[in-house]
Amino acid sequence: MRQIAVITARGGSKRIPRKNIREFCGKPILAYSIQAALEAKVFDTVMVSTDDGEIAEIAREYGAEVPFLRSAETSGDHAVTSQVLAEVLEGYARRGEQFDNACCIYPTAPFLTAGRLREAMELLERTGADCVLPVVRFGFPPQRSVVLNDGYLQFKWPQHRNTRSQDLEPFYHDVGQFYCVNTLRFAEQKVLVMEKTVPLVLSEMEIQDIDTEEDWMIAEMKYRLLQERTGRAGQ
Repeated sequence: MRQIAVITARGGSKRIPRKNIREFCGKPILAYSIQAALEAKVFDTVMVSTDDGEIAEIAREYGAEVPFLRSAETSGDHAVTSQVLAEVLEGYARRGEQFDNACCIYPTAPFLTAGRLREAMELLERTGADCVLPVVRFGFPPQRSVVLNDGYLQFKWPQHRNTRSQDLEPFYHDVGQFYCVNTLRFAEQKVLVMEKTVPLVLSEMEIQDIDTEEDWMIAEMKYRLLQERTGRAGQ
């Protein structure tokens, strides 16, 4: 069985310029995803998909391969991750290389660990699922959310006004770190979250959206806290 890790890192980040190679706690943030994938030791290939020469150079410096650059079609603001992964798999197929499973990893995932990647890939194989998706439970139950209506707050679901939190169904959301997929099922369905997707539930301390400068500061504080607790974050 052959498995590939595909780290998606285009050069055109808008909200945080050069986000994918900006220094995060001492090294380019992209390096954390590459190192986690390499240290997992479950991938035959760890590659970075990028349209940017500087990103490609840094990716190679940290041990990933960049056998080809991303096309203009998958480098724009409206390209989706599934298109990027499909392009990579097709690119390797043209080179005579096929993979049974793939893990598509985001470049801004410094909390990702080799252990979690191993766990996810083992779960994919053991369950026969189409996809393994890391998720986290919503900290506050969405069923108790409120919305604005003509300037006034109202319960979105009034029937849950007095329902105890522990009596509500747990809701989860994608943590934005990676997707592990069976490549045959992916080729058929052409989406990342497929019909038979199983969860890998993470804790709040393992995740952090990084979309704004404030997010970045919070992520660095959280990462340093983990280092203090464990001696080395990411293990």
